[in-house]
Amino acid sequence: MSDRPVILSTDRLSRVYADGNVQALHEATIEVARGEYLAVMGPSGSGKSTLLNLLGALDTPTGGAVYFEGRNYGDLPSLDRFRAHELGFVFQSFHLLPTLTAAENVQIPLFESSHRAAARAARAAELLELVGMIHRAGHLPNQLSVGERQRVAVARALANRPAILLADEPTGNLDSRTAAHVLDLFDHLHRAQSMTIILVTHGDDVAARAERVIHLRDGRVWNGQTCEGPRE
Repeated sequence: MSDRPVILSTDRLSRVYADGNVQALHEATIEVARGEYLAVMGPSGSGKSTLLNLLGALDTPTGGAVYFEGRNYGDLPSLDRFRAHELGFVFQSFHLLPTLTAAENVQIPLFESSHRAAARAARAAELLELVGMIHRAGHLPNQLSVGERQRVAVARALANRPAILLADEPTGNLDSRTAAHVLDLFDHLHRAQSMTIILVTHGDDVAARAERVIHLRDGRVWNGQTCEGPRE
């Protein structure tokens, strides 16, 4: 950790699924500094996506807590509003609406805001320019390549100027060249806009782009050969 203020943290965060036989996350305690680029690594089933879902307020912990700027998620008046205003999400599967153009997909997070139609369109154009997709603004998702769809998804994640960008295997469906372009975009967001980025990956080359890497194994945070938190 640097001397930058902590924007997101967890305290002994745990998540048990189904009848209690699957402990996806076990007492994970981490801190993320404002403006940090953090990669979360681990094999399949290690708890990476579970951790990201909890950090993104998409799931509820069965133990422990998540804090945004020192405030417990459980104390927030509306998690929906918090997600809409403070968090941006990029997923492996894009989740673009097939009947909307690239520009319209980017505007989705703005539909519930006070932005007028002209302001929404201008913001979408600004972001599509940023990700190199302004020339494809009027195209539907099925008219875009896989890499182009992910760029549109990144633009959409930035629409509300989130404090934190959460990315779950964002290059998992991309070829190496396209993946590099998307990671270059993340690098730019981090350097030029001091964006806080938390990226889940199982690839060493992807994690190497980040400032810091934490490892998960069997739902536990690992530091080198040492498991952080109690062992059973």
